Amino acid sequence: MAALTERVGVLDASLAALITEQAGEAVLTVEAAVLVKTALDLRSAGFDRLGMITAVDYENEFELVYRMHSRTLSAGVYVKVRIPRDPATVSSVFDVWPTALWQEREVFDLFGITFEGHPDLRRILLPDDFEGHPLRRDYDDERVIRRPDYI
Repeated sequence: MAALTERVGVLDASLAALITEQAGEAVLTVEAAVLVKTALDLRSAGFDRLGMITAVDYENEFELVYRMHSRTLSAGVYVKVRIPRDPATVSSVFDVWPTALWQEREVFDLFGITFEGHPDLRRILLPDDFEGHPLRRDYDDERVIRRPDYI
């Protein structure tokens, strides 16, 4: 973790100050307004691979979770961004990591989060005429068996 903090800190000391450790992993929590700048800074610091993008629905807001990895540093970092539920919109990181093309489409399809600047934001897993976004807590379908909220 110290090597990671040093490497990011060389580029931008304000980024290094935001890194925390959660479950043994480096986590960088940022505001949505600086997501793309943070992504660019991390790429410049050697984080050359975007491994995943996912989201968590907290009922009142969403948390986007990005996993970046540096092959040269043998280090990874999670970047977390909280956005309001309405409008559920954040800037795309496609221009930083082209693999975001597919990953942002998946999050859009399942959670309904819009990625501004995405070149092809449309459904990727579900049919075009599918109504709703099934991983949202407010998704309602009588065919879905609701589990108790103990997770």
